Amino acid sequence: MKVIIPAAGIGTRLRPHTYSTPKALLHVAGKPILAHIMDRLLALPELDEIIIVTGFLGDKVRKYLSAAYRVNIRFVPQEQLRGLGYAIYLAAKHLDGEPALVVLGDTILDTDFSHFIKPGEDVIGVREVEDPSQFGVVEIVDGRISRLVEKPEKPKSTLAVVGIYGITSVGLLQECLGEIVERGLTTRGEIQVTDALQLMVDRGSVMVPHRVGGWFDCGTVETLLATNRHLLEGFSGTPQPAGSVVIAPSYIAPTAEIVRSVIGPYASIGAGARIVESVIRDCIVGENARVSRMLLENSMIGTAGKIDGTFDHFNIGDYSEIGYQ
Repeated sequence: MKVIIPAAGIGTRLRPHTYSTPKALLHVAGKPILAHIMDRLLALPELDEIIIVTGFLGDKVRKYLSAAYRVNIRFVPQEQLRGLGYAIYLAAKHLDGEPALVVLGDTILDTDFSHFIKPGEDVIGVREVEDPSQFGVVEIVDGRISRLVEKPEKPKSTLAVVGIYGITSVGLLQECLGEIVERGLTTRGEIQVTDALQLMVDRGSVMVPHRVGGWFDCGTVETLLATNRHLLEGFSGTPQPAGSVVIAPSYIAPTAEIVRSVIGPYASIGAGARIVESVIRDCIVGENARVSRMLLENSMIGTAGKIDGTFDHFNIGDYSEIGYQ
């Protein structure tokens, strides 16, 4: 089995962090988003190759994965951002007929990936949502997917596509994606994977839904912090630095330094960070960041960010520096 992970998105809703860090490498609950995905994939018994579609800052994705994982990884560059369907089209050229799993690189799923590979069926991950008009939506007849629509104005279903696809009819996927790309067929200005999946259904794919229990979008600072809170639930083993207090659940990297501070709940402190005389709760503090004399809540501090001496909410990017006299 092969796995495709599209990770070429620019991440405009996560700026300033994504000016210097790919969205898939932003940290949540102690490690990059992509690491949460990779660690689940490694549990699959028949995994042959992982195909990563890279774009802006793709060299950082390549460097991180090559150093962190000893698995067969192929990197496919996406030079034109033409939509998710186009990213999968580029990667699907490297599928050789065996079953394939597609997992989006900015979404963390609490589910067993093995449930998405079923002989003779194509399986789409779905979940009930309050506002389906913001997502790709599936309609179901007799237990099978009959229609897929991207962000419909008047949804006929509340089942949203959550970003995981198990494909056994790989040849049909390649055929339908290729046709859409060659004909330049777009929805909302982009080549959509939902359009290719609908074409597969029209041509005989037995496509079924699989309901996902936990679906955590990491597309904005707010959703990233919400995901951080969820992933930290039940987390234990964080040390109590001398002279400081850590309120669970929180994560502190072993190389972080905590000085006369209160950390947590729901705080993630990255490797090499230094927190001095501060209260940090419901925050993500990046690697090598410096925070002094602060009360931070609902904030995200990027890699090597520096902030000193005030009380407020912050969202500052990598290598930024804010100081108060």
